[in-house]
Amino acid sequence: MRTLISIVAIVAGMSPAPASAAPLPEGSADHTAGSQILKHEGTGDLRSDDSPPTEGKVPGMDVSSHQGDVDWKSSWDKGARFAYVKATEGTTYRNPKFTQQYNGSLNVGMIRGAYHFALPDRASGEAQANFFVDNGGGWSPDGRTLPPALDMEYNPYGDTCYNMSQAAMTTWVRAFSDTVYARTKRHPAIYTSTSWWNKCVGGSYKFGDDNPLWVAHYNSKLGALPVGFDFHTIWQWQAAGLFPGDQNLFNGRFEQLQRIASS
Repeated sequence: MRTLISIVAIVAGMSPAPASAAPLPEGSADHTAGSQILKHEGTGDLRSDDSPPTEGKVPGMDVSSHQGDVDWKSSWDKGARFAYVKATEGTTYRNPKFTQQYNGSLNVGMIRGAYHFALPDRASGEAQANFFVDNGGGWSPDGRTLPPALDMEYNPYGDTCYNMSQAAMTTWVRAFSDTVYARTKRHPAIYTSTSWWNKCVGGSYKFGDDNPLWVAHYNSKLGALPVGFDFHTIWQWQAAGLFPGDQNLFNGRFEQLQRIASS
């Protein structure tokens, strides 16, 4: 199974600034990885007692401010070995619980990373990538830090694809990815669902050549992957469960997870 992503620089132009959008509703800018996917796609036929095969996989979780101060030792004792923590959204929101969650997961032995909830119609890919890296979205080859992650999903405020064409969205994602790579020397993982990605981004560019896929699909069986990706690195399979936040599986063994965090 291929779990290591080759580092290949993408040569792309600067993305145009999106058209101005209406101001965000007060107090609303804290969306979690999958909050809009769950709203639009539901859980399919997943029952509370269903679970995917876990042999050869590593259980993990992702959290945001909604989980508050997480009891990391409890999650570790229950088997979680990695975590993604929301850092930012757009160019204004910072997770007020980020330090407790990001450092706390590390302190109990987990491999952890940070993610950014994208609002592509609010600011350019470059601007949001810089805001993310400046506020927790960095990376170092220390064996303990997952690649920074970009959360691309349904617009919480309006049109599914943020009133952007597939070409414009592709340019936006490439600009975000290129900027993160320029700042950290690591391409970000991309979090998304197959339905949203195929509709709003499409397959004109093969992001899977450089960006690890963190795919959301709430079911006991993984469905088709988004176009442009041949394999997945992490599967978010349940929106709530044993650990606080969302439930995830790394597509490999713990030693492979450590390598992802090292190179």
